[in-house]
Order: sequence, then C-alpha cells, then structure tokens
Amino acid sequence: MNKLLNFIFFSLTLLLISCGDTSENDFSFVESSEASKINEINRKEAFDYLNAVRNEPAAYSDELGVDLSDVEKRPQLIWNEELATAAYNKVKDMAEKKYFSHVDSAGYGMNYRINEAGFHLADYLLQSKTANSFESIAAGTKLNTGKIMIQRLIIDKDIEGFGHRKHLLGMTDFWAESAYCGIGFYKQPGSRYTHYICVLIARHE
Repeated sequence: MNKLLNFIFFSLTLLLISCGDTSENDFSFVESSEASKINEINRKEAFDYLNAVRNEPAAYSDELGVDLSDVEKRPQLIWNEELATAAYNKVKDMAEKKYFSHVDSAGYGMNYRINEAGFHLADYLLQSKTANSFESIAAGTKLNTGKIMIQRLIIDKDIEGFGHRKHLLGMTDFWAESAYCGIGFYKQPGSRYTHYICVLIARHE
C-alpha cells in the first residue's frame, strides 16, 4: 500500500514553483461575480471535454497528438460539489498566494482538503498531512480555457509516467474506480501564471 501511495503522489506531481507561506488558511473564500462566471464556464467546459475523451479515447488521438488507442473507455464522471469546492479553493489560493504545488499554502495536501470539504476518504489516505491521491493541476498564461487545460494534462508533455493522463482517464485500477469529479478554474491577471485549474477525481471511503 505504501508503494501505491508513493506512486500516486509522485506520478501526479507537476511542479512549476513552490513557495513559502505556511500560515494557517481557513479556505473560506467568497468569490466575486466575475470570478464565479469564469470558474463556472471553464469548469463545465473542462468537465464536458474530459468526459468526451474518457468516452472514446482513441478518437482523440489525432487531436491531442498522443496515441490513446490502447486506453480503455471509462464511464462518465459524476459531478460532485464538495470536490468542486475543494478544487476552486485550491486554485484561488495558488493564484493569490503565488505558488503552484500539490501542497497548499498552509502545508496540506488535497487528500486532507477533500476530506475536510465533506467528501470522506478512507483512513489510509489520510495518514499523511501532505498526501495527494486525486489531484491534477495545471497553470499557464496561455492556458486560458478549461478545454485547453484538460488537453495539456492529458498530453502530459515531459511528465515522466504520464501521471495526469492516467489519473484523468482512469488508466490504473485505483483511478478506474474513482467515479466522482470536481473542477476549479481561476483567472487572476498579474499573477505568475494567470490561469489555474485543479481537477479532482476521487472515490469515497
């Protein structure tokens, strides 16, 4: 089990920067109407596109420029508001606190934040404060739509082991059994990466 958890954590890691404020964060954000609209549009686009690829992976090989012919079709993901809330809180925190990492500004991994949001995980997934088993993240000034973000994560260029692709498309037994999804998208002009996305695909305890 420890080997599985270590694989999950490291295969999902896409670190561009990681920085330093380790103060407590209550994650009780109130979003503006503009931020809410941007998040809603792009998270829906990301969710719909991800489900389309999961439904017929091989058909997207040419569009994505990667061979998905051996990827098994997976069921449509089920939208979950608890996961969506945790995902939105994470991207907003990254944008405002100027970091990019699977560990948040208060030193917690997303397993902790997912469980805290009310989507309860199995105890073995909560043994480490920094554990991450269900998160894929991306950020970039030119990654300005939910669809483009999902494409980037599935392509997984220069990512050893294609951990994001395996997570999003359910390419391992562990992730194949993860049926619930929540996505957060955040745009903050002037921040280092401008656009941020967090995709959580998880399973209940």
